[in-house]
Amino acid sequence: MHNPTMFDWSDLRYLLAVAREGSSLAAAKALRVNQSTVHRRLVELEKRLGCPLVERRPSGYRLTEYGRELQPYAERVEQAASALRRHAATFDKGLRGTVRLTCSTAIAYRLMRAELLDKFHGRNPGIRIELLMTESVLDLSNGEADIAIRGGEARGEALVGKKIADVPWAVYASRSYVERNGRPSSPEDIQNHCVIEFIGELAAMAAARWLPSRAPQARISGQASNVPSVLLAVKSGAGLALLPAPLADLDRDLVRVIGPIPELDYPIYLFTHRDLRKIPRIAAVFDYCLSRLRPVLIGAEPRKTI
Repeated sequence: MHNPTMFDWSDLRYLLAVAREGSSLAAAKALRVNQSTVHRRLVELEKRLGCPLVERRPSGYRLTEYGRELQPYAERVEQAASALRRHAATFDKGLRGTVRLTCSTAIAYRLMRAELLDKFHGRNPGIRIELLMTESVLDLSNGEADIAIRGGEARGEALVGKKIADVPWAVYASRSYVERNGRPSSPEDIQNHCVIEFIGELAAMAAARWLPSRAPQARISGQASNVPSVLLAVKSGAGLALLPAPLADLDRDLVRVIGPIPELDYPIYLFTHRDLRKIPRIAAVFDYCLSRLRPVLIGAEPRKTI
């Protein structure tokens, strides 16, 4: 190895992305660049630092011993850069600019149906809300978004959050499914029906465990890793599944057969970074969401089971 020469600090992003994602392709998607850029910047970083940082294997990338030693230092640079960016943003005292709001596709659908963002833009023409619809949890501390609407408690001490609502969940089927197969008269009766299994990010939810615990013998007729996919599977007549009632009740092709089930109420929070909370345009969007989101997430009076 030779002595390290000057390198581009931004190249550390590529090292961290590969370390976290496990492949150059996944890193490229996370950074929103092409795969060749990841390869090129890693090669340049290795050249400048004078040591191999990643091992290229058929199964993906893995950090070398040198890469693992440098990773915590790269993370500190990343944290410092994010802190600098957030602090610089507080100098902006105007109500103009873009605010990036992230939420799941299911919540985004309800926001758009209620025209919530259109109404905000009508009142605040200088602020543009950029809606980031994703099932992934974007990192607010790292600048991936400014405000998040999502379930669960705050992840990280730097976030400030307000609970918006407890969203009720119930068991649904399509009308065609009920006509063909009847409907369960109790949770235990679900054993005689087909169900949609929750996988991926949904697997950690209480709703993912409820159906298997009540009906372990039910036939699994499909799998889904996000709420919109669950809804489409149910709507297709594949089987029964738990869904957020305010979303499923909007679809007249669906029938609520059991519930809502109180122990499955899912808390939804509004989050931002404590530094960003001080920025006027972000505070305006945050406070608007605080005052308007609850009825959008809860929906109207629950539709009666029919």
